[in-house]
Amino acid sequence: MIEKQCTLKEPVIFKGIGLHSGELVTMEILPAEENHGYVFQRIDLPGSPKIKADIELVVATDRGTTLESNGARIYTTEHILAALCGCQIDNALITLNAAEIPIMDGSSKLFVEGFLAIGKVEQEADREYFELNENIPWEDLEKGVEFLAIPDKNYRLTVMVDYNSPVLGTQHASMYHIGEFNGMIAPCRTFVFLRELEYLASNNLIKGGDLDNAIVLVDKLDVDQSELDRLAKLLGKEELKISIQGLGVLNSIKLQYENEPARHKLLDIVGDLALIGKPIKAHILAARPGHAGNVQFAKVIKAQIKKQQTQNRYFDLSLPPLYDITMIEKMLPHRFPFLMIDKIMSINESTIIGVKNITMNEPIFTGHFPGNPVFPGVLQIEAMAQTGGIFALNQVEDPHLYTTYFMKIDKVKFKQKVVPGDTLVFELSLLSPIRRGLVEMGGKAFVNGIVVMEAEMLALVTKDKQ
Repeated sequence: MIEKQCTLKEPVIFKGIGLHSGELVTMEILPAEENHGYVFQRIDLPGSPKIKADIELVVATDRGTTLESNGARIYTTEHILAALCGCQIDNALITLNAAEIPIMDGSSKLFVEGFLAIGKVEQEADREYFELNENIPWEDLEKGVEFLAIPDKNYRLTVMVDYNSPVLGTQHASMYHIGEFNGMIAPCRTFVFLRELEYLASNNLIKGGDLDNAIVLVDKLDVDQSELDRLAKLLGKEELKISIQGLGVLNSIKLQYENEPARHKLLDIVGDLALIGKPIKAHILAARPGHAGNVQFAKVIKAQIKKQQTQNRYFDLSLPPLYDITMIEKMLPHRFPFLMIDKIMSINESTIIGVKNITMNEPIFTGHFPGNPVFPGVLQIEAMAQTGGIFALNQVEDPHLYTTYFMKIDKVKFKQKVVPGDTLVFELSLLSPIRRGLVEMGGKAFVNGIVVMEAEMLALVTKDKQ
């Protein structure tokens, strides 16, 4: 079923500190118009420059994903983008009075809770998914990072992490569809190894980090208290009493899930892949991912989007049809010379594919046009309508007792002529749920995978026979 774009009902404000900058920041997420996407705005800078959430604008991936445009930067974008994606909010303006997104509790949980409390509104424009049509592998041999995307009807993710650590080991996490994000992935916090803290602090990072917004993993026994005190001073957290009790988590903070680190890596992927600019329908498998690998694979996906946009649509017409002409005659009242569909290839809950073979024997070619036979656009519309009629009648018992009647045709476009020898393939999808017999569908007609016509139609299905 065709889904509509969504935005927030009203603005929502978050306040906190940046994980790496340590700066206080106020971030406001505002509703935005259709097809706006995600856009950041630095209201603390002259001219309030905007930075679109676009993979081409990524300039750094050190412990977070950084965007830059119009002379302004936004740091650590992944958690807020993941929350927007998980809540299926398509359009939002994200304003900040500092350079870094607030870290909150180190996850997307508080962002999600804020969005759910405000609610969202449906907009008029259709949500346009990227639907993968072939397998895409990618790897970074030097870093041991691997990605594979395969076609799927949902946005599905499978992640494996392996840090050669006795405390973390090898972990896996999965999300079978985007509806699982808010409950199972969003609450999972960012993490760091104790052995990494000194490097990060020495490189002017994690100024806003503490034990409330990051999991610190300890994977060695020989850490004495003086080293912990030195780290606390280096981090500017001398007031914290840091302790270790064996291998595990610093200060014995309880993990929400045994595989919480792997789930957080999955969260990061959702946030980073949001930068391609479209919601995804594909199964993505990732081994040992990080922001750098996520960003590189997002660029691969964006290139695939451009490739698919220029590809011809492929239909395998060698497969056995779902309905042949004999079965179609039992559903539709039309007969020669006005039965315009030869076979139906497939039907699911929202889409139908039908086929019309154009031959020189069509009666219309007697006068349309001698010496230049062109299949009329009005008959293309009729054939498309009959395909939609079969979809509607497939929903009822005793379809031969029903008739479909045209009520409206809209947004009709003819892109190239159709002639004898062509095979017209019609693909129609519901634009809205069927109610009170009203069926609204949008569709395209293809010849050799190229769109030759498109239209939106409204019909009434009514029982007029006994």
